[in-house]
Amino acid sequence: MTTGLALRYFASYYELNIPDLSILLPLMGTLGLILIVLEGSLDLTISAAKKTLITKSFTSAAILFALIVIFFSSLLYYQFSCSFQISLLNAIPFAIISSAVAIPSSLHLDITNKEFIVYESSVSDIIGILFFDFVLFNELSIGTGLFFFTFEVIATIIVSVITSVVLAYMLHKIGHHVKYVIILTSVILIFVLAKLIHWPSLIVVLIFGLIMNNNQFFQTNYIKKRIDFQEFNNTLKSFKQITGELTFLVRSFFFLIFGFYTSFADLMNLENLAVSASICFSIFLLRGLFFRLILHKPLIPLFYFAPRGLITILLFLSIPIDLKLPFVSEGLVTQTIFITILVMTLGNMFSKRQKKELSTKTEIII
Repeated sequence: MTTGLALRYFASYYELNIPDLSILLPLMGTLGLILIVLEGSLDLTISAAKKTLITKSFTSAAILFALIVIFFSSLLYYQFSCSFQISLLNAIPFAIISSAVAIPSSLHLDITNKEFIVYESSVSDIIGILFFDFVLFNELSIGTGLFFFTFEVIATIIVSVITSVVLAYMLHKIGHHVKYVIILTSVILIFVLAKLIHWPSLIVVLIFGLIMNNNQFFQTNYIKKRIDFQEFNNTLKSFKQITGELTFLVRSFFFLIFGFYTSFADLMNLENLAVSASICFSIFLLRGLFFRLILHKPLIPLFYFAPRGLITILLFLSIPIDLKLPFVSEGLVTQTIFITILVMTLGNMFSKRQKKELSTKTEIII
């Protein structure tokens, strides 16, 4: 994003004529989101030993999302007299942890904390998008809307499992060297089809990744006669590598374009800065209290991993013009993203130093 800002200054200074690429932001954001959730889910392993980890990460994602949405939307509803729908739509983007930022930044953590971040941020993305689409598109009563919403989630899960098994079998059986592109395109196509009928499409991506990486649950005698799982896992390893490289490319391109079209004046607006700082303070305060009082987990290093990013921008751009609040501007969103990423970066540096000091003390004692 910073590189994009620098390129904007460079293009302006030398009066370069750059074609309008801002129309690509929603497309690149959606594609990036698909790939990021897919990359994260391909690294997740489900087992009975990880039941506590999965439960805590899911709980953290769901409850913290709900608390932040309730807090911010209540403020907009009662303090600024906004409608209930407008309050929710403008609050939701700030409540979602960006897996696009959190997952790559957690690579240096130990395996338990890394998996917690992957689960929490991925679930936060999915819950946020599901709730955002429900608030935006639901025209029924709350009770009827929730009934149909629950039906759609269950139907999506069933369809996702079936299509994931079919795609996994195709990945194993296709002998052509471009089979990875075929599978990725198929996943994106299914995502788009689910999105068109307003089904929770991100669940499709998550379940596909989970089934691929946890194929041990399908290794029955009947299936083993038809699938060589050793060969399948070797193919899966190559698929993960290609997905990771493509994810990095799309994510980088998205933030580069977004940074290029970000107004430096909005970014340095002091009034927005006071509001964004207050938003970030509330986010980390609620996170700290939740980790201490509910999860009973140490704050370092997971406390710092609450960045806002791609999903925040994507949902903000998806709010219809007539439902956007004038003071919830692009500059405010960008400042919030920068501050949360800065906190995460500083927290990473602090936790690394603390880990190094602890390791040094241990060596001295030995």
